[in-house]
Amino acid sequence: MGMKRASSVGTPSIYSHSQATRSHTTTRSHATGMRSARSAKSLQTPWYKRPLLATCFGFDVQRLSLYTAFYSIFISLFTVITSCFDIYCLSEAAPRSVHYGYYLISFDFVYIGNKHVRNSLIGIAVLSTIGGVALFLTTLQLIQALRNEYEHQMTPWLITMMVFGVWRFFGFIFAAVVNDMIFTYNIVMCISWLLFTILNAVGWASVYSLFLELCDLTKLEDFAHLRMGTMASLNTQSIAGSRPVTPYSATPTMQMPLA
Repeated sequence: MGMKRASSVGTPSIYSHSQATRSHTTTRSHATGMRSARSAKSLQTPWYKRPLLATCFGFDVQRLSLYTAFYSIFISLFTVITSCFDIYCLSEAAPRSVHYGYYLISFDFVYIGNKHVRNSLIGIAVLSTIGGVALFLTTLQLIQALRNEYEHQMTPWLITMMVFGVWRFFGFIFAAVVNDMIFTYNIVMCISWLLFTILNAVGWASVYSLFLELCDLTKLEDFAHLRMGTMASLNTQSIAGSRPVTPYSATPTMQMPLA
């Protein structure tokens, strides 16, 4: 009697098994590669959290930030004085105004044209005065922050300086367009604010770079303190024998009394 041959239905072949294994390995390696690429992408520092300056004019950012603070005091006082002077000149040289007395200066350089443009110049001077006072107050806080290396106290100055710098840039551009550039005062103010705008940008970049460095140092210090606290707690638990369970079971470990 002949023996029956075993049926091959439902029995996987060696080729199909190896192909399935290769497919699983390829899928897993692809998933691992995607996960590692995603992790590397998440570890990249955003562009706005990268320091803008490392050194400038031969100074590091810490010393340059201190010089920026003293410059900020100067530019705030300069802005307040010149803005008040502009308000005085625009009010004295108003159209159809009559004044009697002796004056040390001539008001020929003052704009007396369209009333809307004149009111705009007065508004720019008033807001510049307020910005100068705010910059002066935040600069005093910045000096204390630089001395104590408190990065969070630099935030008010960074915001104020950014708004002030942008405002004064458009303000002096507007004044340079509408005023007559044949008078010495207008020429000097235009050139001065062009230089001050560049210094404002460099100073803000230096303080912002120092701010990011201090933030990174604070994160490292917090991580180090957390790690030291964790290690200290683990060492205390191991010395006291207060581990609640064994590695292989959920049965609490009992300390046997000595005879």
